[in-house]
Amino acid sequence: MTVAEEPETPETSEEEPIKQRKNGLYPGVSDELAENMKTGWADTELRDLQPIPQAAETAARRAALSARFPGERLVIPAGNLKVRSNDTDYPFRASVEYAWLTGNQTEDGVLVLEPKGEGHEATIYLLPRSNRENGEFWLSGQGELWVGRRHSLTEAEKLYGIPASDVRELPGKLREATGPVRVVRGYDAGIEAALTDKVTAERDEELRVWLSEARLVKDEFEIGELQKAVDSTVRGFEDVVKVLDKAEATSERYIEGTFFLRARVEGNDVGYGTIAAAGPHACTLHWVRNDGPVRSGDLLLLDAGVETHTYYTADVTRTLPVNGRFSDLQRKIYDAVYDAQEAGIAAVKPGAKYRDFHDAAQRVLAERLVEWGLVEGPVERVLELGLQRRWTLHGTGHMLGMDVHDCAAARTETYVDGVLEPGMVLTVEPGLYFQADDLTVPEEYRGIGVRIEDDILVTEDGNRNLSSALPRRSDEVEAWMASLR
Repeated sequence: MTVAEEPETPETSEEEPIKQRKNGLYPGVSDELAENMKTGWADTELRDLQPIPQAAETAARRAALSARFPGERLVIPAGNLKVRSNDTDYPFRASVEYAWLTGNQTEDGVLVLEPKGEGHEATIYLLPRSNRENGEFWLSGQGELWVGRRHSLTEAEKLYGIPASDVRELPGKLREATGPVRVVRGYDAGIEAALTDKVTAERDEELRVWLSEARLVKDEFEIGELQKAVDSTVRGFEDVVKVLDKAEATSERYIEGTFFLRARVEGNDVGYGTIAAAGPHACTLHWVRNDGPVRSGDLLLLDAGVETHTYYTADVTRTLPVNGRFSDLQRKIYDAVYDAQEAGIAAVKPGAKYRDFHDAAQRVLAERLVEWGLVEGPVERVLELGLQRRWTLHGTGHMLGMDVHDCAAARTETYVDGVLEPGMVLTVEPGLYFQADDLTVPEEYRGIGVRIEDDILVTEDGNRNLSSALPRRSDEVEAWMASLR
């Protein structure tokens, strides 16, 4: 914390003394100080607020949700703070379901859709401004003077276009509620406890699945946010190339930190743990320790994405020669992955099966592995038995949005076994990875890992590569790096 003293817990009733932190330096609060802190504060209510940019979209999403579950009470929590260590919390990120439906991102919030007539009446339940009468605003560790000002309920109504109420009253209301109820589980134990005798796991899962599938096709606002995320990510990759010499003098963490600066300056955060994998670390698919050396002559696999202030994230990978030039073998492997990605991207179009881009990319990789003598053909046999997976392992892409692996709860028949539609956004990211201890490949291959990943929007007549501003072809990568260094 950046201040010398720790906050104390506020008094919860007139009878209860203020609970002190065990090793706090102040023994208590005098009556005079308590009275002094109640007065002399300016009115800071914000009266000229405008609705958030996506207010029309969130309203349409709630309307679709209402139509899907008529006559049922629907409860979608944002979630609570999680303790990192002792009295410090992890940075809060609201549940995707809640943020997608409201645009709000504050902890403890809950969206409730109450059945009314043929539809629903929405209420957003939030913590109001910190209480100045009982001293919460300066005595509580989550008070305004410690962690910052919350919006008042009136302000929240203006911002989100939803009637707002005090969330502290909600558990009691839910305990008394009658009729069918569904809740999105896993975010707020208190809310779930209040509904424990009213909900079933099966019905709640249906709600979670619907909310996941509803995000498969992005609206125009979402596509714009994803493009913002990608554009910032492109600048983050440029930042990294410019400081590769400093990374060589330190470690992969210089790369991680450099990209993180761009993410925090232009966005909310990184969308996931940055993979800054140099040399053989590139063969570890989710290498996020980022504590290894960066050496001239090796490749750097950088898999990173900026998350916007509205939670939409990019997911881009480039594999770069640290010294700016591919060796002959590195180029051969890189070009094979590039060709596989080209085949995968070409297969992304409306009406195509979701699996088509994966199958197209895997076929190219299998052909090269057979051509290089690393696996016995024919190619059809390799693909049927999945033998290429020793060196490529993962699927060739996934849906992208407010989660880096978006829509993960969707049914298999609507996602992996589904059909592509305009407005879907997915990654295409083939890779080849020759582990440092893989004795089935020639020694010179060992420790080389290559992945190329772009974010692809399905359009009415094909696709658009949202991350096309970053070079992909090996010669273009070298020229780009030279221009920045």
